[in-house]
Amino acid sequence: MRLKAMVAVGVLGCCSMMAMAQMDMPKPRPEGQTISPAAAMDDLLGMFEYQVMGVAKTMPADKYDFAPSAAAFAAGSEAKFGGVRTFAQQVKHLAEANYYFYSTISGVKPDVEMKSIEALTKKDDIVAALAGSLAFAHKAVSTITAQNAFVTIKGVDGMQTRASIAAFGVAHGYDHYGQMVEYLRMNGLVPPGSK
Repeated sequence: MRLKAMVAVGVLGCCSMMAMAQMDMPKPRPEGQTISPAAAMDDLLGMFEYQVMGVAKTMPADKYDFAPSAAAFAAGSEAKFGGVRTFAQQVKHLAEANYYFYSTISGVKPDVEMKSIEALTKKDDIVAALAGSLAFAHKAVSTITAQNAFVTIKGVDGMQTRASIAAFGVAHGYDHYGQMVEYLRMNGLVPPGSK
């Protein structure tokens, strides 16, 4: 359990450093400054949001149904692609996961019906759902305090504190972000973070 949390924090830290290197970030806070848990988690969420929204907006609407297939690889490749999500399904999954993880942190019920996200088919609606889920996540993260950040609550996937769930939400998002970046590249598009 403790090892999983340490690995998640390590992965999140690496992803955050890569994201900072790829985009214009505000200047770091002065060394030695104390910030709140909410501000620290919101910084991580903001970096992720910048990256993932850029990728979601970059994929053309007519490619939102794209999913990798054996045809995209060299003849004779043994790659298997049964059940792989389309780009649209990746974005919708992230929106749903954000509501799931971050509602656990705040205890606030999502402001949308989760099943309605799954039914979305148009790029603009899907991108709006992702943006809405991230706005919800920022609100949830703002409820994390020094007093409640590491108090155990009803957990998610083994994470049992608000801080660990917030960090895991971003780490989970970067996992799907990485897949979405590959989908862009398979369609000849350069991800915004690589420009």
